[in-house]
Amino acid sequence: MPHTFSHLPKDMANTATSHIVFGTQGAGKTSYSWKLAASESAVRFSIDEWMIELFGPDMPKSLSLSWVMPRVQRCEARIWSVASQIGGAGGSVVLDLGFMRIEDRRRFAALASESGMASQLHFVDAPHATRRTRVLTRNQERGETFAFEVTPGMFDFMETKFESPTETELASAVCSQSS
Repeated sequence: MPHTFSHLPKDMANTATSHIVFGTQGAGKTSYSWKLAASESAVRFSIDEWMIELFGPDMPKSLSLSWVMPRVQRCEARIWSVASQIGGAGGSVVLDLGFMRIEDRRRFAALASESGMASQLHFVDAPHATRRTRVLTRNQERGETFAFEVTPGMFDFMETKFESPTETELASAVCSQSS
């Protein structure tokens, strides 16, 4: 299903906005983010691209959260530093940072507000079987949205880490269901 963004609030048309894209792995967040950034003339930031570019050559064969998370946090801090400068200049940003936890989504919405930017949540979802198939296919095809291999074990582990959106989040989010 193609994504259209005519349903964004009209008051965001000329406002620097931080678009916070979240959902489970394989839901289509990165593809959605590419289209949203083009539609909104916004700058897109993807955590996977930053992680691979900055840390890929040093990535251990067996990943652990103790290795990954400090690097993710450094990338997020640097991404926000640049994103807030873009917002300060009147531009909008699309943040494709995973946002697996409710607190992370709240934190980035608060950062946007503190920087004088509007924020808009975008929840991207797809059925579990579809997402799993996409991730495994992406591993093999290594196409445009491939950043690193997500093993079946990693997929299953990350499934337990995603915090579903709250009713409040859903009430204000642009929701996209892909199949």
